Amino acid sequence: MSRFLIEVEHDKDELACAQVVHIFLSTGSHFLSNADWGCHDGEHKAWLVVDTDTKEQARSILPSAFRNTAKIVQLEKFTLKDVDKVLRRHERAVAV
Repeated sequence: MSRFLIEVEHDKDELACAQVVHIFLSTGSHFLSNADWGCHDGEHKAWLVVDTDTKEQARSILPSAFRNTAKIVQLEKFTLKDVDKVLRRHERAVAV
């Protein structure tokens, strides 16, 4: 399974915020009812982190009105070993 960050932007006015939050909360979806919101800090977006097999499965969690405009990013974690491997590869390229 992969981990995805879903970002849903909405209009900045108070009524738009309330409507989007209401839609998310009234779906009954665990994912949507636990979204994080940035509205009070001027970031009119909702964020969710979900574990699904594909990006399209992550998109399908959203109500249909938000699916086409949502930004979905696959998340990864790196280890020092991962990064060191890349750095060594580039050191060789620079040394040649």
